Amino acid sequence: MRYQRIFTIVLDSLGIGAMPDSQKYGDVGVDTLGHIAEQKENFRIPNLQKLGIANLHQLKGVSPVQKPLACYMKLQEQSCGKDTMTGHWEMMGLHVTRPFRTFTEHGFPPELIQELEKRTGRPIIGNKSASGTEILEELAEQEIREGKLIVYTSADSVLQICGNEETMGLETLYRYCEIARELTMRDEWKVGRVIARPYVGKKKGEFKRTANRHDYALKPYGKTALDSLKEAGFSVISVGKIYDIFDGQGLTESNKSKSSVHGMEQTIDLAKRDFTGLCFTNLVDFDALWGHRRNVQGYAEELERFDEKLGELLSVLRTDDLLILTADHGNDPTYTGTDHTREQVPFLAYSPSMKEGKNLGVSPTFAVIGATIAENFGVKMPEGTIGTSLLEQLL
Repeated sequence: MRYQRIFTIVLDSLGIGAMPDSQKYGDVGVDTLGHIAEQKENFRIPNLQKLGIANLHQLKGVSPVQKPLACYMKLQEQSCGKDTMTGHWEMMGLHVTRPFRTFTEHGFPPELIQELEKRTGRPIIGNKSASGTEILEELAEQEIREGKLIVYTSADSVLQICGNEETMGLETLYRYCEIARELTMRDEWKVGRVIARPYVGKKKGEFKRTANRHDYALKPYGKTALDSLKEAGFSVISVGKIYDIFDGQGLTESNKSKSSVHGMEQTIDLAKRDFTGLCFTNLVDFDALWGHRRNVQGYAEELERFDEKLGELLSVLRTDDLLILTADHGNDPTYTGTDHTREQVPFLAYSPSMKEGKNLGVSPTFAVIGATIAENFGVKMPEGTIGTSLLEQLL
């Protein structure tokens, strides 16, 4: 075992340029990080810079460094799709050949809506891609007054149902979501997650979502590197959305985050703890708050806040720790629409024990991450998984 602890942090949606097949996905000339750097005055990410982010990908206003601290590489996605679950599942060894369904453009098909209305006994309103807070302002009064049901989606593969905790009740909302999960197991309607979105309040301006959200996720279709680690007795600790993405499979501990800054604070706290195994962190605000909302300035400032916390994390890493920074897809805030973008993602691997960083080239799959983690801890990747370890190259 070379490294006692591996910290893998996913900067959700931080793509670094179009995949060779991006045109098939309607994504031409996309570059999440590159376009942010072009539009942000005085873009300051000194810790990412010293690791080698600008050596890996040309960035306006951020110079390459002569001796990058990290080993760096571009990762290409082998799986079909450009969503969160596909990206994370591939990192841990699964090759997803059928992308999860999204219903961003036109909402859910009438057949699904009719079946959901029949099974819940409530007429459905909404049925479109929307922000969760905006749809409450638009439709929550009607839902409460007329006993209807708000159903909506986003750019992700999700079906979301809103319910007022006081008038509908949590248990009723959860039951409706269980019905929706059963219906959306059919291939033509299959979404990655059904999400219960409870809220309180009686009128516009007062509606607030509560912490009683519940995700009904698909389990990974096979075992991943996480399962191999857990079965071998290693710690597999998640921070942020990782629990939802893997439906808890292969984890020994999970920590919910209130924000990406909070997720980094949790990761720093874990780095001050003794454990042997993996800490797997997802920082979702890049994607949810800024990428989907096409907010370049917000995305850039989130990256600067991350970079500050990254400096704190680097200061507490031990010589036998490995830090891996990566992403799961792109979400170019300068591009049209509000969808994810099919992009290559960064791979930066750093340990205080490394002699020097270097360019490792391009990988045809994200799965090098899971394979590297598995080899480090001396466990076999599950049968049917993909990916080749980079451990020997991380000197």
